[in-house]
Amino acid sequence: MIDHQVRVHASAARLPREEQLAWRLAAVATSMQGAAELDPEAAAMAVNRVIDNAAVAVASLRRRPVAVARAQALTRTAAPGASVFGASVFGAAPGVRAAPEWAAWANGTAVRELDFHDTFLAADYSHPGDNIPPLLAVAQHTGRGGADLLRGIVAAYEVHVALVRGICLHAHRIDHVAHLGAATACGLGALLGLDTATVYQAVQQTVHTTTATRQSRKGEISSWKAFAPAFAGKAAIEAVDRAMRGESAPSPVYEGEDGFLAWMLDGPAAAYTVSLPEPGEARRAILDTYTKEHSAEYQAQAVIDLARRLRTRTGPLARVREIVLHTSHHTHQVIGSGAHDPQKYDPEASRETLDHSVPYILAVALEDGEWHHERSYAPERARRPETVALWRRITTVEDPEWTRRYHHPDPARRAFGGRAVVTLEDGTVIEDELAVADAHPAGARPFDREAYARKFRALAEGIVVPGAQDAFLTAAGRLPELGADELAGLFPAVDTAALAAYDATLPKGLL
Repeated sequence: MIDHQVRVHASAARLPREEQLAWRLAAVATSMQGAAELDPEAAAMAVNRVIDNAAVAVASLRRRPVAVARAQALTRTAAPGASVFGASVFGAAPGVRAAPEWAAWANGTAVRELDFHDTFLAADYSHPGDNIPPLLAVAQHTGRGGADLLRGIVAAYEVHVALVRGICLHAHRIDHVAHLGAATACGLGALLGLDTATVYQAVQQTVHTTTATRQSRKGEISSWKAFAPAFAGKAAIEAVDRAMRGESAPSPVYEGEDGFLAWMLDGPAAAYTVSLPEPGEARRAILDTYTKEHSAEYQAQAVIDLARRLRTRTGPLARVREIVLHTSHHTHQVIGSGAHDPQKYDPEASRETLDHSVPYILAVALEDGEWHHERSYAPERARRPETVALWRRITTVEDPEWTRRYHHPDPARRAFGGRAVVTLEDGTVIEDELAVADAHPAGARPFDREAYARKFRALAEGIVVPGAQDAFLTAAGRLPELGADELAGLFPAVDTAALAAYDATLPKGLL
């Protein structure tokens, strides 16, 4: 790996583009072209994430934000016989194609809605699987095959992980999709075989237009949380299109004196180190990322598994006086009581808010011994008097040791869990801790291809018929060999008539 120093430069300095971060990110993507073979483990993990994305997408098809995005996309369908190929949309009838940026919008929203796909946590936070919908849409639209798509996915993950490791956005309340947009633009460059100069301009345009605040994940969290990464993917496609037509972008977008680092992050004295692979070095960053067994914020994954273990020791939960979860700074400040969001203790809160409330998640997991992407968030579930009583007796505190472990440089030793201290009414104290979720690569039951397939089948049940489930898993397993006309097989067939009936009940928009 090569450590690149990134800092603010005055306009008069005329920083050469080859020394700018956007150029170096673009070069990571464009150096993957030609005969270079993908690392076999990285390629296999990319297939896993395609399966994972489809699983959570089909499970969300009847949720309102997903239906809205799908309806918007399907007003932009490609005319039969047109020169524009278009791209498939989860939940649309077979053969229906939408403009690629709108297909990415609909599919990206479907993938993100349940907060149930992959994650990478370091200096900042991310869901690298959000790169896949725009890459798949453009691959279909341009007639590329599975090998090209895989190259784009691995490149996007490489750039995304590097940015998340090197540059913290959350400290300045900038939403993490700013890193996503840059990664997607690079992945598209690798997929399409573009030159570095074109990808460089696309990265800058995307970063400039997808920088937003984290208010989308604060207080009463709205459905925009699902739309935000889809917006970044759509913007990246549009930026690549403009760059391919010879248009430039604000430059240098990261290092400029009125740019990203100077005014969005640490200011004029800002300095960061971003580590990127050398030419010819295997792109394996995807292997440092991990998926979710439970539909909840990633820091809650280990907490759910810990609760399933703890409930065998607590006895009747009415005896619990209080529970204190000792955990990392991020868990405490973002999804814990350290956020100081009253909504995190409100039984009338939105699903998106409850997904970011570790006190709620711990309470329900203790009571039920499981976590379900629908039942655990149902309004009637959140309003149970006994649940509310237990929920409001749960708080979090930051423990410096858990914060240190959260940021450990060795991914195998990084910890995202915590230590729960349960005090009963009679003064008895029960303690237990869990560093990582069971499904984490270092956990008790690391996810493998079989686990990804099980997750897909569980979420597809009742939505995708068994034969179509088999067809999808076969297509995904053959991803490296798929021809351009076979990429539609990565969209499991569903009952489109039932979805259309649901969609018809929603309010109409402009188009």
